[in-house]
Amino acid sequence: MIVKNIRLISIVLACIGLVDSLYLLWVKVTNRYALCGPIGDCESVNSSRYSEIGGVPIALLGAGAYVVLILLLILESRGGFWKEYAPYLVLGITIVGTIYSIYLTYLEIAVIHAICPYCVVSAVVIFLLFGLSIVRLIVDEPELDNN
Repeated sequence: MIVKNIRLISIVLACIGLVDSLYLLWVKVTNRYALCGPIGDCESVNSSRYSEIGGVPIALLGAGAYVVLILLLILESRGGFWKEYAPYLVLGITIVGTIYSIYLTYLEIAVIHAICPYCVVSAVVIFLLFGLSIVRLIVDEPELDNN
């Protein structure tokens, strides 16, 4: 039951991350200004040379990662291969995402000298997903033997 609840929370968090990334992607490809309000400087971050890798917006990569995480978390309930391996795939994706988010946060603070609140949301979401993926593996409930 614990793992199922953690999986549901993870799906909700991944959906939040997906919406966040899709908004930043929309801002990037339409050349609009992000609605940052009185905090942060989204424009400096989103227009920096670090907002793309080889011409591909970071927000697109983030959205893709969140979609894959959502699919893995949903497929896991189907049992078999997915139940066994999806938690490890989720862990791997969230490890990479967390490390990359740390790097991007460093760039925001030390190089760009601007913070994008949407980027912070994504970093927090991926970090929480990473933590939850570890907890899920630790407290994984054994299958009940009905014999």
